[in-house]
Amino acid sequence: MAVDLWIGTAMIAASVCIHTLGLIALTRVLSRLIAWLRLHQGWGRTVAMMFAVLGLFAILTVEIWGWAGCYVVLGVVPDIETALYFSTTTFSTVGFGDIVPGQRWRILAALEGVDGFLLIGWSTAYLVSAGTRIGPFRIGEHF
Repeated sequence: MAVDLWIGTAMIAASVCIHTLGLIALTRVLSRLIAWLRLHQGWGRTVAMMFAVLGLFAILTVEIWGWAGCYVVLGVVPDIETALYFSTTTFSTVGFGDIVPGQRWRILAALEGVDGFLLIGWSTAYLVSAGTRIGPFRIGEHF
């Protein structure tokens, strides 16, 4: 159990770093996009919002791929396709249960679920902030 706790902690630390750096990069790109589109009204704010959503999706995808790679390296699942499916359902906390890791790796999978829950929540907070700061939504008008 100690091994999967250490591996899970390392994976969580790595995904938090990826998320932090990804959000910093996304914020910088959005700032440039806003300046380029001169977002005062119209479709520009919607374009910026779509870019924010796709950027968040890309960041989360990298994190899911990282967990999937970990599962393949450790031999938790037989191939990368299974690893991606298992990682996506675990990270998103859907957890269908059609693919179950061996008893040795159950804690590791649970840690991915907690990691995904936190990072998706963080992404949601970022998206709400972006929606009111650069997007088409205004506090008091839409919320």
